[in-house]
Amino acid sequence: MFRPFVDQLSQALSIGDESTDIGALTLVGQDDLPSWFAVSDLASASIGLAGLALAEWQARHNSPPAKVTVDRRLASLWFGMTLRPIGWELPSPWDPIAGDYCAQDGWIRLHTNAPHHRKAALHVLGDCKEAANVEKAVAQWDATALESAIVEAGGCAAQMRDLYAWRWHPQGAAVACEPLVAWQQTGVAERPGTLRSTDHPLSGIKVLDLTRVLAGPVATRFLAAYGADVLRIDPPDWDEPGVLPEVTLGKRCAGLDLKKASDRAVFDRLLAGADVVLHGYRPGALDALGYDADKRRDINPALIDVSLNAYGWSGPWSGRRGFDSLVQMSCGIAAYGMAKAKSERPVPLPVQALDHATGYLLAASTLKALRRRSETGEIHSARLSLARTALVLIEAKRPDTGSGFRSESDDDLCDRLEQTDWGPARRIRFPISTAGTKIGWKHAAGNLRTSKPSW
Repeated sequence: MFRPFVDQLSQALSIGDESTDIGALTLVGQDDLPSWFAVSDLASASIGLAGLALAEWQARHNSPPAKVTVDRRLASLWFGMTLRPIGWELPSPWDPIAGDYCAQDGWIRLHTNAPHHRKAALHVLGDCKEAANVEKAVAQWDATALESAIVEAGGCAAQMRDLYAWRWHPQGAAVACEPLVAWQQTGVAERPGTLRSTDHPLSGIKVLDLTRVLAGPVATRFLAAYGADVLRIDPPDWDEPGVLPEVTLGKRCAGLDLKKASDRAVFDRLLAGADVVLHGYRPGALDALGYDADKRRDINPALIDVSLNAYGWSGPWSGRRGFDSLVQMSCGIAAYGMAKAKSERPVPLPVQALDHATGYLLAASTLKALRRRSETGEIHSARLSLARTALVLIEAKRPDTGSGFRSESDDDLCDRLEQTDWGPARRIRFPISTAGTKIGWKHAAGNLRTSKPSW
């Protein structure tokens, strides 16, 4: 499925009538993550196309891109956690009561990693201290009713639906009509930028990162690998300790409270100086803060705006909070795995593939838009969603779980030691190599709100 994925994704990433030289992309390696879906193929294709978009950005106008090689095994590993601590342990990525629970008529997943999402779920279920108490409480509910109640309370939950039910669900039907990458031209720059051709081809590009777990941070981590100045902004009360060592690599992390006039003034200056803003707010959320699309363009007419959403940009759930594990439950992936495995419980993907694939497509979209702006002056925005990426994977169902995946070894790791804020660590080797291009992150992984909010 690698080449069919490359064909499909490259078409979605094209702006206008341009084409991508997919012949410049080569796949090496045979390892296959165990799944009823072609996860390793999707990993290789999405990461590879992000690398190819980088090669296109680096190439001069009308010149062919450099050859790009993607390692199937390493790409699969980069769809999971890449950091290997030395002398310390990564915090758990999951809250103790997050997980799958059996309701009266089927399964439901609760996502409670954020404190306010946990509070919303327990507001509905009662003051449950442990997962065992949650299990008993959920068993008294109809799954559809519980999903609705938790969502209405401001929480995150997803009833398990099968592929057929999702296809005919109003949200599933709406997402099926959306493009994988929704492009829109939003303006023309007065003076197109100049293409760069250096060891770090994104040096000088300023990326304002307004994303959280996990797709958006994956995208900006990729851009930072090639020299982009990525500045992540978080509100005062946000934390995601389970993934920060993974996703803050290469970035400066600052904090702002956009409900304060002084911080809004700082944010306006950051927007004005940025080349790209990448955000994962639900539809209407930035509008409510006074930063709708028109306002952002007023502040910076040359700004490239790239955004993602969980459940798509149309349909009744377009504003619903969501995460990879929830979308897998909603769209039929977990149910299909459960049926094929003859399991008594939902069987999700072996990695959060919807997040990671969408993240690399976001990075590729950003690079495509940067190149377009440099060559023609046209400013394009791009919108993607986890639910739409899921449809790409759903079309790649398999009769078995693949050929197997070798155990991790020291050969999979970089030689370089990374001094994170939590301690030393090594990372899985980067899965892409491009002729004439080096990778290197200027900043080790670190905590939130440790840098100044300035370019």
